[in-house]
Amino acid sequence: MAVEAVAPLRIRRFRALWIASVFSNIGSFLQSVAAAWLMLELTDSPTWVGLMTASTTLPILFLALAAGALADMLDRTKVMQAAQLLMGATAATMAILTWKGWMTPGLLLGLGLLLGVGVAFNLPAWQALVPDLVPRGLVASAVALNSVAFNVARSVGPALGGLIVAASGPDAAFALNAASYLGVIVVVARLSQVMTFPERDPTPVSVAIGLGIRYARYTPPFRRLLAATALFALTSAVVQTLLPNLTRDELGGDAFLLGVLLGSFGLGALVGALVRPWLVGSLGSRSVPVTVGGVAAAGMGLGVASQPVLAAALLMIAGACWVLTLTTFNSTAQLMAPEWVRGRAMSLYSLAFVGVFPLGSILSGVVAELVGVRGAYLLMSAAGVVLAVAIPRFRLPTPADVEAPEFSPESLPEHPDTEGGPVMVLNTWQVPSSRMAEFLELMREIRLVRLRTGAYRWRLYRDSGDPHRLTEVFLCVSWNEHLAMHRRTDDASRDLIRRARSLDRDGRPTSVHLVAVDIEEPEGWELLVTAHEEYHRSDGAVPLEERREHGDRQAREVR
Repeated sequence: MAVEAVAPLRIRRFRALWIASVFSNIGSFLQSVAAAWLMLELTDSPTWVGLMTASTTLPILFLALAAGALADMLDRTKVMQAAQLLMGATAATMAILTWKGWMTPGLLLGLGLLLGVGVAFNLPAWQALVPDLVPRGLVASAVALNSVAFNVARSVGPALGGLIVAASGPDAAFALNAASYLGVIVVVARLSQVMTFPERDPTPVSVAIGLGIRYARYTPPFRRLLAATALFALTSAVVQTLLPNLTRDELGGDAFLLGVLLGSFGLGALVGALVRPWLVGSLGSRSVPVTVGGVAAAGMGLGVASQPVLAAALLMIAGACWVLTLTTFNSTAQLMAPEWVRGRAMSLYSLAFVGVFPLGSILSGVVAELVGVRGAYLLMSAAGVVLAVAIPRFRLPTPADVEAPEFSPESLPEHPDTEGGPVMVLNTWQVPSSRMAEFLELMREIRLVRLRTGAYRWRLYRDSGDPHRLTEVFLCVSWNEHLAMHRRTDDASRDLIRRARSLDRDGRPTSVHLVAVDIEEPEGWELLVTAHEEYHRSDGAVPLEERREHGDRQAREVR
């Protein structure tokens, strides 16, 4: 089991990026400790501290969807390079302004937000890159190792940050964070030279964003996973957000004690990541309710803890349960999303946790202003207990439950980029009464397939003159998007369509495509029609209605 947990490190590309990320994460924790402590010194306000803690993740709320679309449309390594350069430059600016004594609360918060812009674009690209670095069978282990890297940094970075802030001031911590990005930039630049990526669909960003949202909306298990992740982020944020206030005001500590306490959280998280295979194997589907409840119980304990040693022990428990929960959520999301939408799926996952986490931070600060730091820990963590009790109702999949979506792209021809659209597709069946219930049940599933692979409208119509004649109608924005739908449809979904085909009374359902065009003969039209006909012949789609027979029938109707 231990060998399996570290197997991805045998792959050179993953190992290099993993090592670089450890140092980068350490720099990020130096940054977070220094920024929170500096904001506390500048303002003496828990609300300002909560805003500062939230600043580096708050932009994810506004940019995650666009970042995910870019991660699916562009070379993911290039997106990461640009984001890392932005974050490094921002951290260097923080160091200079603090060293010169020019830093103000507004400037510090603004630079934190700019750093968060880099985080927003880096995160989905980095998460979506993992399955490109390791075989699918090692994705869950790679995600767990990324958690280990993060929590190795968490166990070292905060304590080191506290020492650096106490000895040399926050400007030194900011400067070290700026330097920590260099390793990732070098490794990612190397990856961009040696890795190749599949051709991306030529989709406008706005269309790509809409498709990502529809994928989540019409994939019920993924939608439930996002909801559970967001609620966990909201209720668990208090544990880390108000730790500076708890350290100084309730435990009588300084920046060094804050670093030690954050390090305790990180150490617990490291232990949790390492024991995860054993724990999940023992608890099975009960593991997520147990770990969510563990974070909440530890948070309530912090609300009454009066000794630093007790607080450190509770933070170790919270850290272990926190990383166990997130590793399960993240692994499930990675394995569930097919390659063509993985960047957008992971951006939505980031939005659900990293984007909602700052809202929990802000809420924690506001509650602390009203009822005190200890009261905030008790109230927010009580909500976490409620979530733990409710988690089984979400019917969440686990990494072991997720089957890899299988595709057969070798049978699908390439096609030219061709203007034209929107496209209306009409698939028509003659269904006998004895098979109607089965057909309608299949159409409920096929509706989800159409809507998550590219259609933006779907309806099923019944002929008023023939109740056994039913027509499925769906719309997509262009010919290119419609052809992309064929490539995005996995083999399990194609099997659903084949089963629906078999329910036609004569075994001959037909498909008609109507395309809105503004020019008489679009360039490449004949090539596109040929490619489209090949799709319908080779991938199990509803057979195209013969155009000649269709024209003859229309002529007879006119006569």
